[in-house]
Amino acid sequence: MIKSQKILITGATGFIGTNLIPILLENGYAVVASSRDIEKAKTQPWFKQVEYISWTIENNPASINLYNHFNQPDLLIHLAWEGLPNYASSHHIETNMMANYFFCKNLIHHGLKDLTIAGTCMEYGKVNGELYEDMPSNPSNAYAIGKVNLLNCLHALKNQFDFDLKWLRLFYMYGEGQHKNSLYGQLMEAIKERKEYFNMSKGDQIRDYLSIQEMASFIMKVAVQNNITGIINICSGRPITVKSFVETIIKQHNSSLQLNTGVFPYSEHEAMYFWGNNSKLSKIITNE
Repeated sequence: MIKSQKILITGATGFIGTNLIPILLENGYAVVASSRDIEKAKTQPWFKQVEYISWTIENNPASINLYNHFNQPDLLIHLAWEGLPNYASSHHIETNMMANYFFCKNLIHHGLKDLTIAGTCMEYGKVNGELYEDMPSNPSNAYAIGKVNLLNCLHALKNQFDFDLKWLRLFYMYGEGQHKNSLYGQLMEAIKERKEYFNMSKGDQIRDYLSIQEMASFIMKVAVQNNITGIINICSGRPITVKSFVETIIKQHNSSLQLNTGVFPYSEHEAMYFWGNNSKLSKIITNE
């Protein structure tokens, strides 16, 4: 793909968007950034390097040609999704899913040919072990159900329109700027405040982690190619216990923080032991 092409990023001021945009700019891509709050966008160091167009996904009047509104992007990386980290809210099914579908459909109907969109590893459901893209989805929370429904709608839309669809099953990410209530956010706060103990679960759950820089880089590499499409796991492929992950972060920051395990219960919406198979992602990276 020619790097002078234009990439539209929705959810530009979110955790992934704020880290993805600098990588796209560094690699020579023209970026159209969109979010609902221009004032928040103005605080980003990349703001003056992009074409910024404010938009609220729920605002989808059929009379507006969104493809023209966003100045005819060559591809869309769609990251916007409201209501996280409340995974149980019915808002994901009742509002988010259809709003995002109509947003994407409007763009595709008017000319968009290339769509990369953020899904979630939670779409697999509470399944233990290594997770492959061809496994059936069995979501167990409203957020994942909303995402699976959106994916199914986009698959149906491909019967009407010719466009490339890359659906990113994102696994766990961490890094600076992550939500303060996330495991990493709470851990970094404890390290910075030089607390003596960090309360957590037993930590024997197995997960799959990528730094936000790795995650953003992989998203870019998947989005700008069209040889491999469909569902693609964005993950490390390396299983690690939550406790080991936390201990690694503590060591990286030369902290003396001690772990107080078993304080919190296990998550009700996740399986105990799972990680992603990244063979499709590896092929994309190898062939770039």
